[in-house]
Amino acid sequence: MRRRTFLVAGGGIAATLLLPRAAFADDAPVEIVMTGKPDGSKVWFDPIGIHIQPGQTLRWTNRDPGNSHTATSYHPSLNDHPLRIPKDATPWDSDYLLPDESFSVTLTAPGVYDYYCVPHEHAGMVGRIVVGEPPAEGWWNTKDPAAETGIPEAALAAFPSVEDIVREGAVRLS
Repeated sequence: MRRRTFLVAGGGIAATLLLPRAAFADDAPVEIVMTGKPDGSKVWFDPIGIHIQPGQTLRWTNRDPGNSHTATSYHPSLNDHPLRIPKDATPWDSDYLLPDESFSVTLTAPGVYDYYCVPHEHAGMVGRIVVGEPPAEGWWNTKDPAAETGIPEAALAAFPSVEDIVREGAVRLS
């Protein structure tokens, strides 16, 4: 009996010691890296698709030594692009990030958010974020022509599916 009491108490103490670390980890931003091949022939976000919960913060960091990049949401107020974020969400634009610079945003509205790199959208440098539980239907699965107007084919082809993102948690190109 003493041994069991000791083990239970020890397990409780160990769990208590781990709580602050786990709570701190939940507050850490979710990292998205902007990167590319050394010769500049390919650029991408890593991961290209990520599933987070409402209120989590994302941080994009440019780790591409040869390029500047942006993280810009698809929104009519930004470069006259179609709306590809939830209607009640706030659009964002990181502006140009030089190597080793970062930009963060906290997303609170559940749904699907698409974003792109301003100078590399034509090369398919796009990403997709799923916040919480996405609605069953939306522009991402209905092929709404208005949601695709002006978006390069390479960008449209690069987006991972919402289903893959939710199932995997993160989708990487490699």
